[in-house]
Amino acid sequence: MRYPSIQQLQLFLLLAEELHFGRAARRAFMAQPTFSRHITALEERLGVVLVDRTTRRVALSAAGEALVGRARTVVEAADELRREAEAQADSAAGRIVIGSLEAITSMDPIPAVLDELRQAWPQVQVDVVRMGFDAGPAVLRGDVDAAFLFLPVPDGVQTLALAGGPRCAAMADGHPLAARDTLTLAELAEEPRIGWSEQVPRAFRDFWSAGPRPDGGPVRFSRHAIVDYESALPLIAMGQGIQFPPGATRWLYPRRGVSYVDVTDLEPWTAVLGWLPSRRDAPLVAALRQAAGRVLHGLSCDGA
Repeated sequence: MRYPSIQQLQLFLLLAEELHFGRAARRAFMAQPTFSRHITALEERLGVVLVDRTTRRVALSAAGEALVGRARTVVEAADELRREAEAQADSAAGRIVIGSLEAITSMDPIPAVLDELRQAWPQVQVDVVRMGFDAGPAVLRGDVDAAFLFLPVPDGVQTLALAGGPRCAAMADGHPLAARDTLTLAELAEEPRIGWSEQVPRAFRDFWSAGPRPDGGPVRFSRHAIVDYESALPLIAMGQGIQFPPGATRWLYPRRGVSYVDVTDLEPWTAVLGWLPSRRDAPLVAALRQAAGRVLHGLSCDGA
């Protein structure tokens, strides 16, 4: 028996999900006859029938049911191998890709961390890629080597805390509460929040929207689908809702029509460096972690 190809296994997994040759072929960007030939070739290589075909339905055979889990494991392992090879190639070529929310990149001590990395490794190309609030999932997928993130982060991402502080309420200048020096969450319980995209992890949405309310009820959202704070600013200025960004946002993103008011009982924000455990000791990820450690140590010594 010859070994099946990774592509054949990927197509089999698509068919197992769709149980329809036409839909699976479209997802694979293939003509249906070509897709069917790949499945038949896979069955011939394995020596078993994977799919029971009738004019009315497609179903996995007993062998197909038994092998689909193994096929998924092989495909996932191959994908992990590819990502690790790409990471090693980038290290050998002297390149590290770091994801970041634009707001975090401007916050101390992140610029100092990047400067420290560039000074310690002048031959390395440091690419900082602006991302939305999907930066955490991007770390999990291996799309970036590491990322500057806000907590909370997805399970499976290791972190090093870099900075933190209080949050505030961002609202339209004309809002009745905009002139206040401080507010509480209870006073803002009925205020609609600018709506988040479904792409944004639920835990992240809840944190940055201060949900649920102090009384345990759900918060209200506007009919928008933002993926980063910058896209919320014009909506806030138009009175479409409020947001709860870091307090430093008032200096990082001063904008006509938007007022920032401190909220005394909001959970503080934390910015972190995040990476996959499997990449922790990759040469350039380790170099980035060490650069961050040196900067943080210097700050603690300066403050002593």
